[in-house]
Amino acid sequence: MLERRDFVRKCAGMGFAGTLLPGVLWAQAQAAGAKKITKEMIESAAAIADVAISDEHREMMLENLNDQANGYEEIYKLHMPNSVAPALIFDPVTPSTKFETEKRPMRMSAAKLPDEYLQFGKAGLRPNYEILAFASVRQLAELVRTKKVSSVALTQMYLARLKKYDPVLKCVVTLTEERALAQAKKADEEIAAGKYRGPLHGIPWGAKDLLATKGYKTTWGAGGFEEQMIDEDATVVQRLDKAGAVLVAKLTLGALAQGDVWFGGITRNPWNTKQGSSGSSAGPASATAAGLVAFSIGSETLGSISSPSTRCGCTGLRPTFGLVPRTGAMTLSWSMDKLGPICRTVEDCAVVLDAIYGKDGKDKAANPAAFNWDANLDWKKLHVGYVKAAFEPAAEQAEGAKEEPAKTPEEEKKREEQKKRREAAQARQKHDKQYLDAALAKLREMGVKLVPVELPKFPYSAIETMLTAESAAAFDDLTRSGRDKLLTAQKDYDWPNTFRSARFIPAVEYIQAARARTMLMEEMAKVFEDIDVIVTPSNGPQLTCTNLTGHPAVILPNGFRGEDAPKPVSEDPGDFANSGGPGTPTSLTFLGRLYGEADLLAFARAYQEATGFHLKHPGLENS
Repeated sequence: MLERRDFVRKCAGMGFAGTLLPGVLWAQAQAAGAKKITKEMIESAAAIADVAISDEHREMMLENLNDQANGYEEIYKLHMPNSVAPALIFDPVTPSTKFETEKRPMRMSAAKLPDEYLQFGKAGLRPNYEILAFASVRQLAELVRTKKVSSVALTQMYLARLKKYDPVLKCVVTLTEERALAQAKKADEEIAAGKYRGPLHGIPWGAKDLLATKGYKTTWGAGGFEEQMIDEDATVVQRLDKAGAVLVAKLTLGALAQGDVWFGGITRNPWNTKQGSSGSSAGPASATAAGLVAFSIGSETLGSISSPSTRCGCTGLRPTFGLVPRTGAMTLSWSMDKLGPICRTVEDCAVVLDAIYGKDGKDKAANPAAFNWDANLDWKKLHVGYVKAAFEPAAEQAEGAKEEPAKTPEEEKKREEQKKRREAAQARQKHDKQYLDAALAKLREMGVKLVPVELPKFPYSAIETMLTAESAAAFDDLTRSGRDKLLTAQKDYDWPNTFRSARFIPAVEYIQAARARTMLMEEMAKVFEDIDVIVTPSNGPQLTCTNLTGHPAVILPNGFRGEDAPKPVSEDPGDFANSGGPGTPTSLTFLGRLYGEADLLAFARAYQEATGFHLKHPGLENS
């Protein structure tokens, strides 16, 4: 067998270290039966690696490469699980970053309990469960604390709704019914005995099924992992258990944290069940919006809290990178993964964050920052910016160069379809501008002085190469073994093809992208020098930019499209173009300083209270 270690070393000695060439050449030799490396192999590998090697040098390399070739086999034989992180740690902190490290008591708002939450029956005052299903965590906490509603009753209510609506929404991987009822019973006993743990005590919740939960399957939403058992509880699961919260379900995610397609189908948007819920926190957003859980935990690497929160009309929090430990969660990207709550209100996000943040001694990327929620914080003292260019109409596209005539009917059909989709997206963007304009008007009406800001001009997509390379490394065995064919989604933008393509990323270019990322972080630090919160549309370049820099974001509903909204060009729930349309939610995003969640959430809550869009919920009775 060819041995790759010495082979790579010899490539390094010839001046080709850190390029793509050694990996490609090794793969070609393996494909050729691992007999002998030829000059032709070196030539084709060099072309892919964009390295010029003369015929003379190719001839010179042959003897050494064939004599000293060594493989990656020794590393492969270690069979590293997904939980093993590389000896490289990303830290979003720049020299100017400051954060609190001293924890203070949480200060919640006064609970507001509408009269309709309780109704009179033959036995006197009793809970109105159809309405309570959509109550906030803050409201449910008060009802449980004052013993007006039991944790067992809430748990049974949510379990019943999960069973009733999951056939339509396809948002549940596993019900944790036995665990939940035992937790709820214990919560009621403790509260009756005066041992109240806090606002999450007795509150039912759902976990994105990339969080390990002892005794239950953790499937990562992926074909080939349907029976996977991980014999531990993720740190966030442990912390929510300690807070007294009740886990009722493991909720869906797109396979290996991409999109809303999982091995059991496509998770649906409760506002329009002909649409997918977006992803990858597909189940958490769908279940929370539909009143099937009080709150949920999702994850984001590049939009996986933001996108489904937008589609499903939830309030989502993507915390600062390093605030919430990821121990026990599936890894997609060691330098970009983040865990955060998906809720019905901003304050709910604050209450959940208070329970799950902080170093755990295992996730080395976690920083010792403190989160101090104060619902009475004077948000009017905050300095607020807005990404002005993102709120302005998109410039009309200049007429491009004339295309060559299509060579086949299939190519002509593809071009027409692409044109149709572009026009539909532009029509939706034009229609949705009214909601963004209304948001700026409402903020100014609230007395907010909006300062225009610009995001740093960087090649975000090129830096995103880090995510592609890290995700391919996290699931390298899946690619090499051919088990990637078990994943349900197999389009050109899905993981199987992305992972295969990622093997052609040179190591040098990964490092160069990391260096560019450092420059981007420094430039974003300058943007926040005199700004506490930034208002922006939820889509666009800011999403990639802030996921790369690690800044926190709150995504909240910002109005609902009327009957005049352009209809989607497709009704296929698995089609990205099937979004928007009459009756569906729009969203707005607020960005904060690194570890500035307390200010960020206080400001976002003020806007949410002033608008009330979070109070509307989908009707699923006829679904």
